[in-house]
Parts: sequence; C-alpha cells; structure tokens
Amino acid sequence: MLNTTTLGAAEARLGAAYTVERHLRHHGASLCDLLDALDDPSGFAALCDLHGAFGQPIPDADAVEAALRDIRRILADQAPTSLDRIGHERGLPASDMTRWHGARVSELLGRFRHAD
Repeated sequence: MLNTTTLGAAEARLGAAYTVERHLRHHGASLCDLLDALDDPSGFAALCDLHGAFGQPIPDADAVEAALRDIRRILADQAPTSLDRIGHERGLPASDMTRWHGARVSELLGRFRHAD
C-alpha cells in the first residue's frame, strides 16, 4: 500500500528543490561572486555541491538542503570587518549582499522544514 504521507513529503521536498533551482537561475551569479570574494573555499565548494545536486533529471533534495545549510553557515560566520574589507578592496557591497543572500537562503531552507 502506498504511504501518501511519505509521498506528499517527498513531493514537497522536491518542490522546495525546484524553487532553489529557480532562485539560482536568477541570483546564482551574485551568490557566486559573493562566495568567491569571502576567501573561504568551503563556500564556493558548497555552491558547487548545490549545482551538482541538480545534475540529475530529478534533483537530490537532501543534497540541496545540505548545501544550503553550508552556505547559510558560511554567510552567517562572516565578520563585519571582513565584509567591510572585501567591500573596500573589491568594490563589492559585501555586507548588503551577505545579508540579502543569507535571508534568501534561510527562506529557501524554510521550505524544506515545512515539507517534512
């Protein structure tokens, strides 16, 4: 017998993953620029993991969620002085970008929590 609760949760997680994919199409370049500027190779690696999760016909929702968690952690761990330095050296509004992308990543992660 088919467990509709499990199926519904799986569909909701897949829907959350597709929402992340749409978000990346629109804002991925900006997130990539920011993560590259942060001098933390794990941030760029997490973004690569995120893109890799969409390399299959059906995205791996668990991998998408894990990569988003890593990206959120990396953004949250940035010291304001470091972001100010990056902004000055690279002419990039790193503080604003970090806040904006951090908020969006948190919203996207919320979709996974509501899917369980």
